[in-house]
Order: sequence, then structure tokens, then C-alpha cells
Amino acid sequence: MVRSLNLDETSQETIRIVPDTSVIISGVLADRKYDIPTEILIPRVALSELEYQANLGKATGYVGLYEIKKLKEVADAIDNILDIQIIGERPGLEQIKLARGGELDELIRQVAKENNAKLVTSDRVQALVAEIDGIRTEYVKPKKEISQIQIEDFFTGDTMSVHLREGVLPMAKRGTPGNWYLEKFGDLPLKRNELQNIATELIERAKTERGSFIEIDEPGATVLQLQQYRIVITHPPFSDRSEITIVRPIVTMTIDDYDLSEKLRQRIEEQAEGIIVAGRPGSGKSTFVQAIANLFAEKQNVATLERPRDLQVGPTITQYAPLGGDFEKAAELLLLIRPDFVAFDEMRRTVDFRVFADFRMAGVGMLGVVHTSRPVDAIQRLIGRVELGVIPQIVDTVIYMDSGRITSVYYLQMLVKVPSGMFEADLARPIIEIKDFETDKLLYELYTFGEQVVVIPIGSTEKQKVIPKISEEKRNTILSVFERYVPYAPLEIEPLSENRIIVRTTKEYVPQIIGKNGLKIKEIEQQLGIRIEVREIDEMGTEEKIPIDISVKKKFIMIRAQEHPNELLVLYVNGKQLLTAKIGQKGICRIRKTSKDGKRLIRTLQEGKRISAKKY
Repeated sequence: MVRSLNLDETSQETIRIVPDTSVIISGVLADRKYDIPTEILIPRVALSELEYQANLGKATGYVGLYEIKKLKEVADAIDNILDIQIIGERPGLEQIKLARGGELDELIRQVAKENNAKLVTSDRVQALVAEIDGIRTEYVKPKKEISQIQIEDFFTGDTMSVHLREGVLPMAKRGTPGNWYLEKFGDLPLKRNELQNIATELIERAKTERGSFIEIDEPGATVLQLQQYRIVITHPPFSDRSEITIVRPIVTMTIDDYDLSEKLRQRIEEQAEGIIVAGRPGSGKSTFVQAIANLFAEKQNVATLERPRDLQVGPTITQYAPLGGDFEKAAELLLLIRPDFVAFDEMRRTVDFRVFADFRMAGVGMLGVVHTSRPVDAIQRLIGRVELGVIPQIVDTVIYMDSGRITSVYYLQMLVKVPSGMFEADLARPIIEIKDFETDKLLYELYTFGEQVVVIPIGSTEKQKVIPKISEEKRNTILSVFERYVPYAPLEIEPLSENRIIVRTTKEYVPQIIGKNGLKIKEIEQQLGIRIEVREIDEMGTEEKIPIDISVKKKFIMIRAQEHPNELLVLYVNGKQLLTAKIGQKGICRIRKTSKDGKRLIRTLQEGKRISAKKY
């Protein structure tokens, strides 16, 4: 039978005990009163295990080592009553690797047996195994009343988070989402040992208090949920200095607290099944998700997937963490529970978006949280992670938050049409339209273009020009045919569609290509199987050439046109069109070296040919 520890025995015979790592970390032994002679034999196995955890950066290792140090200080204060000894041999590497299987626990039990000592543990499994093995055993519950850091003293009514950093005055973030400021408090910068003491206290509370737990314990980082507080403890090698961040939700809101239009509220409650709530960090996304989850929980079975689990939701909502560190495993188990709606907070990695998509394809309503700087970025983060054609089935509504308010709502739909800015009927394709929910205004079009997936913004006054592409093989075939007629003149090919092009050359060669009564161009059209317009090269316009800089990196070719951001340029070699380049917002276009355009551009550069550029 497992008994509770009782060190206050009436006999004056020396009590000999062997603690394991669990009871050392719990701090029970250091807080006991010792009235009779007691020997505490600490197995070197336990000391090595704590040292190993501390070297990995795990906070529990530091806690255990500080408890041993504290225990030795108690022994020095009550000399001849308490004696602390480190005994036994250091475990080997193979035994450390097998620690999770109980190998180190077995070595600790052997130390107790060999020294005819009582094994003291806060691990129920260890206690039961020791009893079965005939070892005298004391099971000790982790202490409930511990010296507590008064976190509440750090917080005022408007405090969002507290930041304690080594060598810096404590700081607090005060205000509301989107309207906050940092304020320093305290008289002196914090020292490392002060932060370690605070971390130790917080970890002990997380292990013993109801509704608290250690969410993550990795080298250099520990995440705790302590009642309503989310606490992140970091130290080297993960961070350059020791740091503790304590975050508290300052408000709990219901859906009625948000200024929702009747149309939007009806969509959320009755129609939307794949909702993404997007925004910058601290914009109020999680608070809004809590409100929606609590609303759905009134009529449906709702669950959450979180890491860490810090959403403030009602008691009918079960909060799940990754199973074995894996959200996919948690999702498989969660499907057996058959929730009607799942809130996923927060999605960052590819596996997170795939889990979201799997739930939606299984018919489960989903509510996801994503960090983005623009509403459309929430949709773009799905590209390449899920198939393009199923995006509207996965996400039908995007809600963008800023400063705790809803600033934009988008909805998605798929249809087949000619993209905006194109006019040929044979360019029709499946297109995902992204529209403003309140005004029904078309904002973006999402579709495949050549080998790429593009998101084209649809302006209110100016349509975007989109250049169709033709294959390199087809382009070379066309050039070889026309070079028979104009071997020394520049040639430019502009594709209008897969079956229609414009060929430009100098004025004197146009008649040679067209031929008498247009017979020659008709012959070429029949040979190539496409429609051809022949124009003078001057019809391109009189724009000056644009200065560009081309450099070849490890994986990409960089085309820089700093004065022409967000513009489409056409690159020429000896008057012949080479390719088109979409210059980005920072004045740079990156072309992958392994792409067709990249190979063509590298070949041109290697041949030493001069490349020029004009606006399209």
C-alpha cells in the first residue's frame, strides 16, 4: 500500500530516505520541518537527470537543481539533524536515452533498496512499481500551498501584458488592442537570478494549481497556462537573455459587443462554415474568435485546437492541444468525437492549413485565426498548401480585424469566365472571385496563369493588363518561320492568346510577310495553326528604354528597375522580344533559374547579348 510521507515520527532513530526527481522538483522536502535525525540520500542518477534537463534549457531542470541547493541550505542551518548526501554512479548515455521508458527510475529504486532506505516520490507510477518490488515507499502529493508570485500585482485594469527581461526595467503593455503603449515600472533592472526565482515559482504553481499546466517545455523555452495568464519563459540558447512574458486577456466579449450588420451576423450564424479571422498580432482576433465560439456552443458541439490553450471559452467547449506535438494526430482523434464546429487558434505552418482543410472537407465547420497584414493575404497563405480549386470550399468568409474592430469582410466564389483585363473568349478559365461582403464589389481574381497561380487586384478605374504566355517551343517555331522572310530585321512576338499573336517588324519588311493579297501570311497561318496580325515595330510606341540591372544569384535571377515598381516590362534582345517581367513593389522581379524564362535569360547573358526593356 502506498502511504503518505510522515517525517514527524516519534522515534529518534535516524530516518533514511531516497527522493526521486519528481519529489525534488515539487519542493516538498525543502519546506518540511525536521525534528529528528534524517538522512536524505540523493541518487546521482536524479542529479544527472536534472542537470541534463537544465543543459537542454528546460525550466524543470533548473527548478530541481535549485530545490537541491535549497535543501542543502536547510541542512546547514539545522546541523546534526539533517544530512544530505549524493550517492551512486552517474548514468550512462544509453540509460539517459531510455529515461522515458523508466530506466532512470529503476536505477533510483535500486539505490533505495541497496541502502535500506525509504523511496519518496510524487510519481504514482514510480510509487506503485516500488511497492510491487518490495521497496518501502512514501507517496507525497505535490505541495498545494507554495510561496506564490503575486502576478496580479503587476497588472492594472488596462494592462495587456507584462514583460520581464534580464538587465532591463520591467515593462507593461497598457491599453486596448490597437491602442496601447509601453510603460516601465520598478526601480532597478532585473537580474538573472531574480528571473530564475520568478520562473521557478511560476512553474511550481502551474504544476499544482487547478486549471494550470505546462503547455510547452523545450530547450530554452517553457510555456505555461496559469489560470487566465499565458506565460512564456525563455533563456539562452533560445533567447539572448532570460525573459518572462505574461499575457492576460483584458476583456471578454460576446458577439453582441461587436457592431455587426444584420447581414454579416446572419452569415456567421447560418451560412458561413469556413471562416478565417485575420489581422496583425494584438488586433483582437482571438477575442473575436472566443465570442463566435461561445455563440456556436449554445446550439452545437464546439471544440478548439490551440497551442497554447489560452482561449477564454465556456465550460461546454473542450480545448485540445497537439497530440504528441502533432496537430494531425489531434485532428484524427477529434473527428471521432464528431464536433460540429472547431476553432483553430493560430494557423502558421503548412500542416495547420492542411488540418483546417481536412476538417472542412469532412463537413466540419471551421473557424481559423491567421496573422496577416492585409485581408487578401489570409487567402494567399492557402495557395500551394491546398489545391486551388477547393479553396472556396475550405474558406468562404474572411474577417479582418484591426484595433479590436472588424474593418473588412470578404467572401469567395468560383465561376468560369474570362479574367478581367483579357478579352479573348478562349482565355476563359475557372476563377475564384474575392468580393467585399457588404458592397458585393469584386476586389481580386485568383486563377492559374501559365505555370503560376496569380492574385490580380481589380481596380475601380483601371483594368489590369495580363499577358498570355506561349511555350518556348512554340515561340522558337514561330521565330524560325518568320526569320526566313526577315533574316536581318528585328522581330517582336506578342501573344494575345494561345491561338493568336501579333508579329512586329520594321516597316520595309511588313509587305514581304503579308504578301500579295495577303496570300503569304495566310500560308504562314495555316502552317503554324494560329491567327497572325502583322504590324510595324514603331506601333509599340515611343517610350524611352527603361534602365534595368540584371544579376544572377544562387537560385534566382534578379531584375531591378527601382523607378518602376508594380509595372510590367518587356525585355528585348537585338529588337526581338525575350520575355515579360512583372516588377514587384520594391522594384525587383525574381525569376527562378530553373524556369523556362530563367534558362532563356541565362543563355542570353552567357552569349553576351545586350538586353533592353520597355514598358508594356
